[in-house]
Amino acid sequence: MTQLIKRMSAFLLCLMLLMGAFTETALAAPDWPSGVSVQAESGIVIDADTGTVLWGQNIHNQYFPASITKIMTALIVIEKCSLDETVTFSHNAVFNVEAGSSNAGINEGDKLSVKDCLYALLLKSANESANALAEHVAGSTEAFADMMNARAKELGCTDTHFANPSGLNDPEHYTSTYDMALIARAAFLNPTFEEIDSTTYYKLPPNSINPEGLTIYPGHKMLKKSTPYYYPGIVGGKTGYTTLAGNTLVTCAKKNGLKLIAVILKGSTPQYWTDTKNLLDFGFENFVSVRAADHETKYSPVSSDLTFGGLTLDKPAALILDPDGRIILPKTAEFSDAEATLSYDISDSDPANAVAKICYRYNERQIGCTYLETNQALFESAASSHQVPASGGEGESALNTDQAASEAASSGENDEAVPDAANSGENDAAVPDAAAGQSPEGAQYPEETVPQGETELPKETEDYREKALRPFEIPAIAWIILGSVAGVALLGALITFLIIRKNRETQEYHFRHEQRLKRLQDSGVSADEFNNLIEQRRSSYTSKRKKGRGNRHLKFK
Repeated sequence: MTQLIKRMSAFLLCLMLLMGAFTETALAAPDWPSGVSVQAESGIVIDADTGTVLWGQNIHNQYFPASITKIMTALIVIEKCSLDETVTFSHNAVFNVEAGSSNAGINEGDKLSVKDCLYALLLKSANESANALAEHVAGSTEAFADMMNARAKELGCTDTHFANPSGLNDPEHYTSTYDMALIARAAFLNPTFEEIDSTTYYKLPPNSINPEGLTIYPGHKMLKKSTPYYYPGIVGGKTGYTTLAGNTLVTCAKKNGLKLIAVILKGSTPQYWTDTKNLLDFGFENFVSVRAADHETKYSPVSSDLTFGGLTLDKPAALILDPDGRIILPKTAEFSDAEATLSYDISDSDPANAVAKICYRYNERQIGCTYLETNQALFESAASSHQVPASGGEGESALNTDQAASEAASSGENDEAVPDAANSGENDAAVPDAAAGQSPEGAQYPEETVPQGETELPKETEDYREKALRPFEIPAIAWIILGSVAGVALLGALITFLIIRKNRETQEYHFRHEQRLKRLQDSGVSADEFNNLIEQRRSSYTSKRKKGRGNRHLKFK
């Protein structure tokens, strides 16, 4: 099966490249939008889906980030820990902070879940929570800072170095708006992070300082409808401030199918709210996100009615474009204005069934990528269609078992992922239950069995899938042509061999002749004398043979 997929993929890719070789001359694409007013020293807005920079100012200059550092801290904790793990607050976690810095009223020896600590970290910007989480994950804040730097490098950051998990002043703790946008993009692509960071309030459990618990709220004013800075479509974000960093701000917003991330460094209050609004308005008003699969024609899947070279390839699409691949374009541009480049450089982070990567550029600016993938649905469906239905009793047993497991998983996930309704009214619908209502389609069934109630596929569908699994059928006329070409090639090879052999024999004869003449000259005999001597011997030998044959004739007569 693997060899078949590779053969089909290679053939179809070559076919599509040949078909797309003849392109039309395109008109000049409209200019990239510009003209944003930002008062902060550095600002940037990017498309969260593709990572494309829509606009930027001093995006690689290094600044102190302050508490927006905690976005990276939260991302690493979510990637490394389970939300129900228990975190114990050490003396260092509680007291190794600057006096008067933000905190959530947590004391030495208190125990909170990772989930509670994350809410305190992102909503209340609690520095003791940052320290405690770092110690819980890495053993110390210094070791955790090493993890932060390693993760930043993985994300492509080149202007960043972290020295602590909270963002407090340190000469070795700095970043840029571009790097911070990369970090924020990775964080907001994480569903758990987005759920926590988008919460408008949360109640922490009781502890030694707050026996009744503590209700906390986010510091990002654009998330709150009660403030004049509220911005419709805000997903979440993080504020920061120190005397050296000034006001820093990370914001994520979603509107009309477009998800943007804006970052402000070295700003001032209240101007940095206006700067962020200007960046988001610029992005939403000037750009649109489109699915590449809806518009791509050069590398579109090979359809079943394709005619190539006069031969019809009656095959289903074995290669498809990634349905989730998107690019970002100015609203004044067309999809055809983007220049597509095909690459076979597939990394481990790319989809498992990807065979090639298509990247798009607009006026020398990369605007997104998509993938050419093997159509796994064809092969998986065809393989499952060969399974023989089992008896009703066994099917029902397997179904009930998997449903029970699914319900148990659903119950466990709800307890961890969604805050209690009494504590977070707006958080009830933040994360849909991944297990609730799940069908047993992904369950593992015994060999030669299928779930009860699965309907038999139509014969046309079965034939269609079976054709996809068979190697490509070459018409008889093609075989005749190929055979004729092979015969001509073989005959040509034979003639060439005979000519080469004849030439070699001629060369050997001349070589031997030259050697003989050389030996005669060395012995003092001329070539003419040698030839006369040879001729005399031949005449004598011929006469003797004739005489002998005449005697034998008389004897037998």
